[in-house]
Amino acid sequence: MESPVGLSQIWSGGLIYIVPFLFVLTIIVFFHELGHFLVGRWCGIKALVFSVGFGPELIGFNDRRGTRWKLAAVPLGGYVKFLGDENAASVPDRAAMDAMSDAERSGAFPAKSVGRRAATVAAGPIANFILAIVIFAGVAYVEGRVVGDPVVAEVRDGSPAAAAGFKAGDKVLSADGETIRYFSDLQRYVSSRADTPIRMTVERNGSPVELTVTPRSEVQTDGFGNEFNVPVVGLVANNDGSSFRVESLSPVEAVAYGVSQTWFVTTRTVDFMGEVITGRQNADQIGGPIRIAQVSSQVSTIGLGALLNLAALLSVSIGLLNLLPIPMLDGGHLLFYAFEAIRGRPLSEQVQEVGFRIGLALVMLLMVFAFWNDISGLV
Repeated sequence: MESPVGLSQIWSGGLIYIVPFLFVLTIIVFFHELGHFLVGRWCGIKALVFSVGFGPELIGFNDRRGTRWKLAAVPLGGYVKFLGDENAASVPDRAAMDAMSDAERSGAFPAKSVGRRAATVAAGPIANFILAIVIFAGVAYVEGRVVGDPVVAEVRDGSPAAAAGFKAGDKVLSADGETIRYFSDLQRYVSSRADTPIRMTVERNGSPVELTVTPRSEVQTDGFGNEFNVPVVGLVANNDGSSFRVESLSPVEAVAYGVSQTWFVTTRTVDFMGEVITGRQNADQIGGPIRIAQVSSQVSTIGLGALLNLAALLSVSIGLLNLLPIPMLDGGHLLFYAFEAIRGRPLSEQVQEVGFRIGLALVMLLMVFAFWNDISGLV
């Protein structure tokens, strides 16, 4: 009698992870590939396959233009295969191109100008950024934005803020000359400036006071038990909710918020990559599908808005990842096209083949590293 109960618990527990993960990843992958597909069609390129996922097809259909739309068994990505592509990575199929008629070649991806090919490739990551803006804006418009005044309720003992001379009741007006409207603005500004002195202006007893504080990196734990290495100064806002409120946004304000939030996530992600390369951040914070599934499950318990915001954040990350100048990724293709535009002719097939092999090796190493971090985190 115990076995069925155990299997039921395993099944329900698996669904808690799988459903939010598939929801988030499917949205991101679909819009990324839709960017490629729509711009490719606009450029006169025939799409043979539009796939969400890899591997065996689960369900699919053919549209009136002959494109096969399908959902595949392995939900860890997707692709659009254009006419003239050898595989899902858009490696040109030279033999197939030589066998095409002039009419067929006119709709083949490799036969298009370098500008049209570059636009089609760049459209995927750009779609990721547009998706993030739309999600951030939509959630903020529907749910409003929780904001709090930048008033200090408490200064942690032994913190950089205490050493800098902050006092409870101070209202932060600016950081390095940048206006601080909300407490979240202060948190954002500090989050990317570990060990970097920040000049702050605070209002104390009606008068401005100039202070300089240097954030230090500390390991903090979120409400789900996940640990993060983040810069902190030791300033605490009111926890009783008296200084926080929900601010309604107009459609224009919501879009502006979506743009600013997407820009912040983009710059913070780029900064993080740089900090990993220089050793200022631990690379163990880079996660793969298992960690995404875990975080998706945790965030889904907060609500749909939080899960959508996570999708927006991951959409930016995937957009940036695809822009890395690594063959096999969109950025690698754009790099080849840049060389082609400068030279006036494509790189040789041998050079491209070596590049794709190196790119594949790098992508596989990154995947193995991410999986290792995922497994290590679970252990």
